[in-house]
Amino acid sequence: MIKNYFKIAWRNLVKNKVYSFINVAGLATGMAVAMIIGLWIYDEVSANKHFKNYNTLYQVMMYQNFDGKRGTQQALPFPMGEELKAKYPDFKGVAMCDWGNSHSLIYGDKKISKTGHFMGEEAVSMFSLNILNGDKNPLHEPYSIVLTDETAKILFGTENPVGKIIKMDNATNLKVTAVVTKQPKSSSLSFDYLVPFQLQEILYSYIKQYHKTNWGNNSWQVFVQLNDNADLKTVNTKIKNVVLSHFTDENTLKSIIPEVFIHPMAKWRLYSDFENGKNTGGFIKYIRMFGILGFIVLIIACINFMNLSTARSEKRAKEVGVRKAVGSGRKQLIRQFLSESMLISALAFLLALLLVIIALPYFNKLTEKAMSLQVANPLFWGIMIIFTVITGLLAGSYPAFYLSSFNPVRVLKGNLKAGKSSSLPRKILVVVQFASSVILMIGTTIIYQQIQHGKDRPIGFNNKGLISVNWSDDIGKNYAALKQELLSSGAAFSVCQSNSPPSQIYSNNNGWEWKNSQPVEKSVIFSTITTEYDYTKTLGIKIVDGRDFSRDFADSNAVILNQAAVKRMGLKQPVGEMLKWNDKPMVVIGVIPDIQMESPFRPISPLTIIFNKDWVSYVDVRINPTMAAAKAISLMKPIFDKYNPAFPFEYQFADEQYAKKFNYEELVGNLAAIIAVLAIFISCLGLFGLASFTAEQRVKEIGVRKVLGASIFNLWKLLSKDFVVLVLIACVVAAPIAWYSMNEWLKNYDYKINIGFGVFILIVALSIAITLITVSFQSIKAALSNPVKSLRTE
Repeated sequence: MIKNYFKIAWRNLVKNKVYSFINVAGLATGMAVAMIIGLWIYDEVSANKHFKNYNTLYQVMMYQNFDGKRGTQQALPFPMGEELKAKYPDFKGVAMCDWGNSHSLIYGDKKISKTGHFMGEEAVSMFSLNILNGDKNPLHEPYSIVLTDETAKILFGTENPVGKIIKMDNATNLKVTAVVTKQPKSSSLSFDYLVPFQLQEILYSYIKQYHKTNWGNNSWQVFVQLNDNADLKTVNTKIKNVVLSHFTDENTLKSIIPEVFIHPMAKWRLYSDFENGKNTGGFIKYIRMFGILGFIVLIIACINFMNLSTARSEKRAKEVGVRKAVGSGRKQLIRQFLSESMLISALAFLLALLLVIIALPYFNKLTEKAMSLQVANPLFWGIMIIFTVITGLLAGSYPAFYLSSFNPVRVLKGNLKAGKSSSLPRKILVVVQFASSVILMIGTTIIYQQIQHGKDRPIGFNNKGLISVNWSDDIGKNYAALKQELLSSGAAFSVCQSNSPPSQIYSNNNGWEWKNSQPVEKSVIFSTITTEYDYTKTLGIKIVDGRDFSRDFADSNAVILNQAAVKRMGLKQPVGEMLKWNDKPMVVIGVIPDIQMESPFRPISPLTIIFNKDWVSYVDVRINPTMAAAKAISLMKPIFDKYNPAFPFEYQFADEQYAKKFNYEELVGNLAAIIAVLAIFISCLGLFGLASFTAEQRVKEIGVRKVLGASIFNLWKLLSKDFVVLVLIACVVAAPIAWYSMNEWLKNYDYKINIGFGVFILIVALSIAITLITVSFQSIKAALSNPVKSLRTE
């Protein structure tokens, strides 16, 4: 019997090629979208699960009060690690970690610049790093280094690196103690090498001098592993006051009320957002959003099948009547029609699989991932079979129950006619289908408007033709000569040093006092840039009041404020005002505009620019505007090679780094745009099929109208009108839903657009245009047909 079902299903497919193609192509597209989104969601939710201790790994974090708000941070004091190890037995392991920096690694005549971490020795076992070769406790000795297999291959080729000596920054000899597997792209722990955390104290005297026992400076990360029987809530209660307990009553920082807690690895990637001391989610909202969108696209594809199957019910009515007359029960008919939908679903799955294979490399490039179909995994095929069956049931359930319900007596007498009541469900489904597509179109348009709004935001300086180069000890020794030679070469217009690149602000500090400020306001956070001469000249920042740092003045206690800082301090005449920073007297010498170096969608933070030649991380170079960038770079390279021999000449263009701030939103926008286009394509396939069936059904009516003098335009309008009305209803339904959804999405941004009526008018007009283009082919074809042929059978 089952064989017979599929034989009949196959004959129906072959007999109705156009409708079969529309059904298979529509379902395949919807299934392909759902599969790709499913792969993407799986990759995101499975991030970090390759760590064996996934369920017991945590990051230590801290809440603090800043300017009336409860902030959350990962940066912690240097002594935190030793304190947790010594006093809290609930932790199986504790590992301190810096934020990662680029250092040069030299072996023989090879020198590379790679990013790594100073990491506590317990990290290797805590994170269950896969040691390919070397010591099982490779970070125990201070002068050691652990390489990833990728880094080892670059430096040593096929040679065994373990036991070899690498020179870091042309200054420190380190022995390679192990080679580990490089972490996957989705991992929260990313590095090219690891060196012992204790090495920091040896290399950088200021750590031992200023930070070893300093509980007020937060500049490090701490990772912990809980014992198997430890309770999260209990541990959080125990460690809550670790930092606060080290503040004295006289310390005004006590007003920030620091509260320490641990955040599980299971939430690092998808639940990383906090607001006023509460976890508010994070990237999980996009997982949910695209999961829903993938399901919607699949539903849209299933609606095509439902509509075409029920629309052509009269073609199958006699078949149903005969089968019932000879004894077929309704259950048998339902199984027959479901077998047809299963066959179409299976064919659609094979086509979808091909589409996914073709599209996946482009999707990986778009999302910067390395996803692949797990074709060798039986679980993958199990999930795909279930997915195909569910899709087949979803698409075929309504047509199966509808077709099997026909009365055999009425059918065989020829009394079954599709009236308005029979077409109403199809019209509702078309409205649902197009409403979903319109919502996606409106949402995508608003996302791109928001992105462009951020890109159009004034940044307050000129980031074109501006590069930054990582600082090093060699540059520090030779900075004056390097700067002079860069200027003399004609390649550089201006050069300065700073503690962060032009596209970022790495330091934030409190402890500021100003005229009439209250003690509690010492907790207010100000962004901090440290530099020396020529900073505003190099970045192209205009001084709106006062002056820049100058060699003609003693500016060791000078500070420049941005307008947001002036406003926050309430200074009427800021230039010349005396401030204090951690009890150190400071004088305001200048005011600059609000420069945008952080998120383009957030308010600009109050900023202090401090004169400090020792707190440096970058060299900023303004390329000579009269010289091509490529030529200027070629002139700079030998100069940097001369004064910074341990490092390869690597640089970042400020405008390119700033553009990366939009990557997150652009990814969401691109994914939404692709889904919207595919949703419209699937909807149009369905409209095309329905228009074809409508024209076929009304062929004699069209013939009569033509004989009576109806014009081609009148016939086109007659056949297109119903579809346009349905799409207009869909737009009316979609508009408020889209407005509410996107308004909620925009609440994530402080600097945002206002949703205007223009986007709705545009999408409605575009939807009607797409509808008319889709149905016009069949409408005009029917209007141009010879009425003699259509009426000859009467």
